[in-house]
Amino acid sequence: MSDLKPGWTRVKFGDVARQVKERVDPETSGLERFVAGEHMDTDDLRIRSWGEIGAGYLGPAFHARFRPGHVLYGSRRTYLRKVALADFDGVCANTTFVLESADPSVLLPALLPFVMQTDGFHAHSKRESKGSVNPYVNFSDLAWYEFTLPSMEDQVRLTSLLTAATATVNAARAARDEAERLRRSYLVSLFRPARGSRDVFPAHWEVLAVREAGDVQLGQQRHPSFESGSNVRPYLRVANVMDGWLDVSNVLSMHFPRDAMSKFQLRAGDILLNEGQSIELVGRSCIYRGEITGACFQKTLIRFRCGPRLLPEFVQAFFQHMLYSGQFAKVAVQTTSIAHLTAVRFAQLLLPAPPLDEQRRILEELRRQERARDVIDVHEREIKSLTRKAVNMLGIVRDVH
Repeated sequence: MSDLKPGWTRVKFGDVARQVKERVDPETSGLERFVAGEHMDTDDLRIRSWGEIGAGYLGPAFHARFRPGHVLYGSRRTYLRKVALADFDGVCANTTFVLESADPSVLLPALLPFVMQTDGFHAHSKRESKGSVNPYVNFSDLAWYEFTLPSMEDQVRLTSLLTAATATVNAARAARDEAERLRRSYLVSLFRPARGSRDVFPAHWEVLAVREAGDVQLGQQRHPSFESGSNVRPYLRVANVMDGWLDVSNVLSMHFPRDAMSKFQLRAGDILLNEGQSIELVGRSCIYRGEITGACFQKTLIRFRCGPRLLPEFVQAFFQHMLYSGQFAKVAVQTTSIAHLTAVRFAQLLLPAPPLDEQRRILEELRRQERARDVIDVHEREIKSLTRKAVNMLGIVRDVH
C-alpha cells in the first residue's frame, strides 16, 4: 500500500496473534484464581476481581490456563468490549480466549491488548458474531481481521506511551475509588447502625418510623393486559435505579389505569428503592427528579415521598447508609436468588429526622466529598478518551477495511 509508513506492513490478526490452548484441571492444577466474564470490565485492561478456585462449584468449561502477559478476550457478547491483560496465573472458561503474540519480533506482546481495543477490531468481532440471544465469535472469525502493523521501532515507542497512559488511568481510578470509600465511610459513621431502638441517634434528632415520615407505595404489577391501552406511560424498573442516580437509557412503557395514577405517577423528589434485587443490592435507591415526564413505576420498586420534616437528599443519603452497612440486607426476605425488602418491612424501619438546618449542613459535607470524587472521575474519563483516540487515530493500528 502506497500510504504505509516505512517498516509498516499489512497483516491479518491470525498471522501475528495466536490462541493459547493449555488445558488444566483447576482442582488439581495448584492454581488459586479463576476469571469469569463478570470479572472483566468493558474497556478496562486490568483484571480487578476474580473467583477463588475451591470456594464453590466451577463448571467443566473452566479449564483454559492463562499466565501473566496473556490477553483474555470475552468471545460472548463481544459488543461489551472485554479485553484484559493477565497479571497473575489462573484459569478461565473456554468461552474466554487466551491470546498471545505469535512472534514477539513481529508483534510486540505489550501492543497486542491495545490492538484488540481498537474500534476496528471490535467492529469486526461484533460483525462476525453469530446468534441473537447470546452472540459469540470464533477465533477463526477474528483471524482474518486485517490491519496495518507499525514498525517495531514505532511499536516500542507507542506501546510505551499507551502503557503510561493506562497507568495514569489506573491511578485516577484508584484515587476515585478511595474518594468514594471515604464518602461511604462518612455515611456509615454519620448514622449509627439502626438496631430497632429509638435512642441510637443523637438525642436531639427526632426518630420516626418510615411510614410516619412520609408516604410509602409499592409499584404497579406488570401484566400482559397492561401492555396496551389508552393511558400508556413510561415506567421505571429495578434496572433503572442505580446507586444515587437514575438510568433512563432503557425505559419501558405500559398502560396504567387512570384511577391509579395518583398512586403510581412519580413527582420530582420521590425516592425509588429496589424492592426485589440480589441481596447485596436490595434497597439501592435514587431520587427521581422529573427526568421523564409522567413516569410511573413497577412493583419491583418502592416509592418513598418525604413529609415536611425531611429533605429528599438527606433521606436518600440515609438509605445509602442502610445499603452500605448491610441493614437493608438484614431485614430483607430471601427467596431463591432474589431478596425482597417488602413495603411492610420498609415502612417499619426507623428514620432519623434532624432539624432541617442540620440536614442541610450534612448534605453540604456530602456534596463536598462527591465533588472531589467527581472531579477525579472526569479526569479519568478524559484520559481514557485521549487514550482511545490515540489508539484509533494516531497511527497505532490503522484499520484498512
